[in-house]
Amino acid sequence: MDNLLEKKTVRTVIDYLQNFDPNLSLIPLDTTARTAKDAAQSLNVEVGAIVKSLVFKPSNKNLYYLCLVSGDKFVSLKKLSLNINEDVEKASANEVKSQTGYSIGGVPPVAHITTPAQIFIDLNLKRFEKIYAAAGHPYVVFGITFEQICQITNGNIIDFVE
Repeated sequence: MDNLLEKKTVRTVIDYLQNFDPNLSLIPLDTTARTAKDAAQSLNVEVGAIVKSLVFKPSNKNLYYLCLVSGDKFVSLKKLSLNINEDVEKASANEVKSQTGYSIGGVPPVAHITTPAQIFIDLNLKRFEKIYAAAGHPYVVFGITFEQICQITNGNIIDFVE
């Protein structure tokens, strides 16, 4: 398990988190956190306490929007598009990797190689005292509060879920 914490993607995330708050730490898992349901089972928490980091993009533009969504909610493309005044679509696995530097299932809310045009945060995450997000690998997560994730990402809280 220690090997996981030495992976470059995971080191990038922990360095970013430690610069924000030295008390934040990574949680290596014995089972995958590739999906919100998997992560919730691995951590023995509600699915809603898992932060899904989802990438959306406008067609014909080389930029992306990062949506931090409660694990039990789904993004409404219509609401998201209305909020940003532009039609968007979900980014492909290759696009996610090239924009963020991380593979789907391990995309953290921070430390991307390309800065998102905007970061949007689902207010539903506020229901939980602690929320959990991917840390650069499907077997590593970190716990954070809603207030902290708002601060560290400088994200906008908007209504973009179904």
